[in-house]
Amino acid sequence: MTGAPTILVNGVPTAAVNALDRGLAYGDGLFRTVRIDGGRPLFWERHIAHLDEGCRRLGIAAADPAALASEAASLFGDGGDGVLKIVVTRGVGGRGYRPPEAPAPTRMLARFPMPPAPAGCGVRVRLCATRMAIQPATAGIKTLNRLDQVLARAEWSDAGIFEGLMRDSEGFVVGGTMSNLFLVHGHRLLTPIVDRAGIAGTMRAAAIDAARTSGIDVVEARLAPSALVQADEAFVTNSIIGAVPVGDLCGRALAVGPITRRLRRALAAAGEESRRAAPWPMR
Repeated sequence: MTGAPTILVNGVPTAAVNALDRGLAYGDGLFRTVRIDGGRPLFWERHIAHLDEGCRRLGIAAADPAALASEAASLFGDGGDGVLKIVVTRGVGGRGYRPPEAPAPTRMLARFPMPPAPAGCGVRVRLCATRMAIQPATAGIKTLNRLDQVLARAEWSDAGIFEGLMRDSEGFVVGGTMSNLFLVHGHRLLTPIVDRAGIAGTMRAAAIDAARTSGIDVVEARLAPSALVQADEAFVTNSIIGAVPVGDLCGRALAVGPITRRLRRALAAAGEESRRAAPWPMR
């Protein structure tokens, strides 16, 4: 989109952020990433609900949904595809951890190109050495504190590895560096519970809903690494990639099974339905 902005800070086309913003100084904020197809978002209402819930838990004033929709639509006014990243911070503050008494939150929206689609025949996933910290106060939220994931992602450079799975400090599998994990054990769908660590992703919630609607038993639990060995199928999810089947789970070959295929179809249909219903103003 020639001449159009790709980054907005508080509605203004700029890439500059105040050096005293608490998001930069302390990671005091949160973010969402939204897939945009044909200029319209997938699962927009879910993303806004998750963003509002995260702001509530952190004690940050929620961004105006109408402003977010208008600004996001302006970034994709050409009707193109891409990734929308929304960042909300507590705003500018002085030195010290204590939050300002009357902060003015900062909101940032940025447009990025869509990454290449992963292989539908199954991707390769490894197990990371870096552990994820346990912190119930922020578990499930996409806070700006992502150093655990950064260090885990730095463990490999092999382009053939799509994702790395992370364990918490007690050794339970939490999910991927950028994704949520689902395992099929017989007729049950297992996914790590994210009440102490990890991210409650939008696509994770959509996958759980789709499975239950299809009559599949879904179990959220603390998963020991042995659960990886016992899996009949596996897939990983996030809002950009959707649901991607795993063909190599930590060195163990897996087929793309019937439950994975069924849920991929259900999630694709749900995503298209949400895209058509998105409340973005058309330009």
